[in-house]
Amino acid sequence: MAQTQGRHANKQDAEAVAARQRALQDAQDELDQEQQASGGKSERKPVQAGAREQPGNPLPAQHLEKPGLEQDLQLSPRFTAPDYQGSNKLLDKVALITGGDSGIGRAVAVLYAREGADVAIAYLNEHEDAEETRRHVEKEGRRCLLIPGDVKDPAYCRQAVERTVKELGKLDILVNNAAFQEHAQSLEDITEERFDETLRTNVYGYFHMAKAAIPHLKQGSAIINTGSVVGLEGSGRLLDYSTTKGAIHAFTKSLAQNLVEKGIRVNAVAPGPVWTPLNPADSPAEKVQDFGKQTDMKRAAQPEELSPAYVFLAAPVCSGYITGIVLPVTGSVGAI
Repeated sequence: MAQTQGRHANKQDAEAVAARQRALQDAQDELDQEQQASGGKSERKPVQAGAREQPGNPLPAQHLEKPGLEQDLQLSPRFTAPDYQGSNKLLDKVALITGGDSGIGRAVAVLYAREGADVAIAYLNEHEDAEETRRHVEKEGRRCLLIPGDVKDPAYCRQAVERTVKELGKLDILVNNAAFQEHAQSLEDITEERFDETLRTNVYGYFHMAKAAIPHLKQGSAIINTGSVVGLEGSGRLLDYSTTKGAIHAFTKSLAQNLVEKGIRVNAVAPGPVWTPLNPADSPAEKVQDFGKQTDMKRAAQPEELSPAYVFLAAPVCSGYITGIVLPVTGSVGAI
């Protein structure tokens, strides 16, 4: 009798569970029908999770001539990071930043100065942008040296390092950031000349600068390379650019192993879409307005949202036990 009652109770419990699950299913089915009747899932708004609200889409539908001037952007990139308070993390250090005239490089220069570093800016020919960067670095109370030239040229890279050491006294931090990017619909559309320009700017430039800088770096120094989310995930429209960024990630990890015994740390930041002159100088205007919309945060980053990562990787007090990493700052989940 007891066994019969037990089986009866178990059956009742199972039926009750099934009934609850059907009720949950019915509730979800009702929600699905309501959403379908109202036109489906509403478009998500850009995610704001930082210190201040950042611009969302649409961005200005604008196309720039290369190399792209920040002063020509209709929406000025945000690089001043007004909520970031310096605390002497880089006091009296000297940094050389390639591509430091605008975009991420400019934002990094400003925060390095706010943390107490003097800064040398290597750039191609964007003189007005570079002067604006210098004004902001000097506004932070630090020295700024401007060195125009082409990072594809090893002689220029040596000269840039030598001028930095001569005029600012030493070299503690190298930020390899200069880049060339151009989209293509097909591999067949990429000429050897185009592939060579991308590879030599983005990979050879990092190689030449690092080779020139290493003799001047000491224990506690840092090299930080700018990689990219497309170096982690690939990009069908940025075949050559993605190739170089993947190479930069491998270069970072290999150079870190090569220099670890000297106490020189080598790391990379892999940004997702960032509002800088690089992309409006690549994509057609109609593509630019939706730039960054594909991320989980549904917007592009502003340069000031990237620059603290470069401070973190440069400062021995923050990352003295970190070398050989690629740090994704992508606005999306699961970048690696």
